[in-house]
Amino acid sequence: MLDFRPVLFVLGVLLTTLAVTMVVPAIADLADGNPDWQVFAISSAVTFFIGVSLVLGFRARRFVVSVHQTFVLTTAAWIVLTGFAALPFSFAALDLSYADAYFEAMSGLTTTGSTVISGLDTSPPGILLWRALLQWLGGIGIVVMAIAVLPFLGVGGMQLFRSESSDQSDKAVPRAAQLAASITVVYFALTVTWALMLWAAGMSQFDAVCHAMTTIATGGYSTVDGSIGQFDSAVIDLVVTVGMIAGSLPFVLYLAAVRGDIVTLIADSQVQWFLGILVVTVAAMMLWNWSNSGEPPLLALRYAAFNVVSVMTGTGYSSADYGAWGAFAVSIMFFLMFVGGCTGGTTGGIKIFRFQVLFSTARVQMGQIIRPHGVFVAHYNHKPIPDSVTSAVLGFYFMFFAAFAVVALALALHGYDFVTSISGAATAVANVGPGLGEVIGPTGNFASFDDSAKWIMSAAMLLGRLELFTVLVLFLPSFWRR
Repeated sequence: MLDFRPVLFVLGVLLTTLAVTMVVPAIADLADGNPDWQVFAISSAVTFFIGVSLVLGFRARRFVVSVHQTFVLTTAAWIVLTGFAALPFSFAALDLSYADAYFEAMSGLTTTGSTVISGLDTSPPGILLWRALLQWLGGIGIVVMAIAVLPFLGVGGMQLFRSESSDQSDKAVPRAAQLAASITVVYFALTVTWALMLWAAGMSQFDAVCHAMTTIATGGYSTVDGSIGQFDSAVIDLVVTVGMIAGSLPFVLYLAAVRGDIVTLIADSQVQWFLGILVVTVAAMMLWNWSNSGEPPLLALRYAAFNVVSVMTGTGYSSADYGAWGAFAVSIMFFLMFVGGCTGGTTGGIKIFRFQVLFSTARVQMGQIIRPHGVFVAHYNHKPIPDSVTSAVLGFYFMFFAAFAVVALALALHGYDFVTSISGAATAVANVGPGLGEVIGPTGNFASFDDSAKWIMSAAMLLGRLELFTVLVLFLPSFWRR
C-alpha cells in the first residue's frame, strides 16, 4: 500500500495556509460593514481545524516523499484546496450552488479566469479580494510546481528543465526549497510593483491590488464585469499588458537578472520565441482591425496588443469584444488559446518550449528525408534534446488534444453550439478564461452552464493546469501496485 502519511501532512500544511489567507477577505468585509465576514471567518475556522488536525495527526520527524506520493500529492492538493476554497463562495450572499462555487474556486487556483459570477461591480470587497488571492496563490503554486515538481516527475518533457543535482534526493529538496523561496520573493516584488503602477495609473487602491495579483498570476479575475475595458484607460491597458508578459516569462531567469545577469533573460530561446510570436500576432491583428474597422492605428494597436497578450498568456482579461472583430480575428484568438507562455511562468497552454521541441524535431525529420545518411540532432537552447524529452512532448501533444476533443464532445452532448463547445473545451484545458461566442465570449460568462458541465469544466481545468499526465497516471492500475 502507498504510504499516505506524508501526503496528508503536506495537505494539512497547505490547508492551514489557506485558512490563514481567508482571514484577509474577512477583514476587508468587516471593515466595509458587510456581513459576509462571518462566512469567511467560519470557513477559515473549519479549514484551519482540519488542516491542523492533519498536521498533528501525520507529522513525523523525518520522511521522504517518493515519486508515487508526489503524483498523488500534486493532484490531491489542487482538488482538496479547491474544495475548501469554494466554501466562502457557496455560503456568501451570491446565490451560488456548490458546483458554481467549486468551478469559481478551481478557475481561481488554476488561474484560468472563467467565472460564473455576475454583478461584480456591486459584489462585496471580501469576495472580490478572495478571487484575486486565489489566483495569486495559484500563480506562485504553478511556478513552484513547474520548477521543482514536474521536472522531477518528467511530465510532458519538463525533465528538460531538471537540474543536474536533482538526481540526488539529499540535494534536490534543499535546492528546490531555496529556489522556491527566492522565486516567491520575486513574485511578491512584482505584484507590489504592479499594484503601485496601477494605482498611479488611476485605479483605486483596492482595484490596483486585486488587478496586480491577477495580472502577475496571469489569472484574469477582475473586480468589475467589464474587465479592464471598463476603466477605459490607455495607461492602465499598457501597464496590464506589460504585467501579463512579465508573468509569462520564466521566473528562474528573473533571479539571474536580479543578480545582474540580464543577458540570460534576453538570450533565452524560449523568451525570444514567445516575444516573437506576440509581436507578429499583434501586428497582424492591428493591421486587420485598422483596415476593417477604420480605427486609428494607435487605438487598433492598443486593443490588439492587450487582447492578443491576454489570450495567448491565458490571462483572460478583455478590453474590447474581440468576438466582433471578424472571422480572421476570432480564428487567431482560438489558436492563441493553445499557445501559452514560457515554462516557469504562471501561464497555461501547451507552452512555448514544446513548440520549439516539435519544430526542431520536424527540422531533423525533413533533413533526414533530404539526406537519408546524414546525422541530424534536434536542439533546444543550443543543447541536444534527449529522445526521452521528444517522446514526452509528443505524448503530451496527443493527450492534450485528446482531452480537448473529449471535453468538447461532452459539452456538445449538453446541447451547446459548436463554437461554445470547442472554445469552452479549449479555454478550460488551456486555462485561458473566456471562450468565444455570445454565451462564454469576452462579454459573457459560464453561469448558464449546467452543473454537470461545470464539473466537467472543473476537471478539464485541473487536467490542463497539472500538465495532464500528473492526473491521468493516477487512473492506471499499475500505478497502485506495490
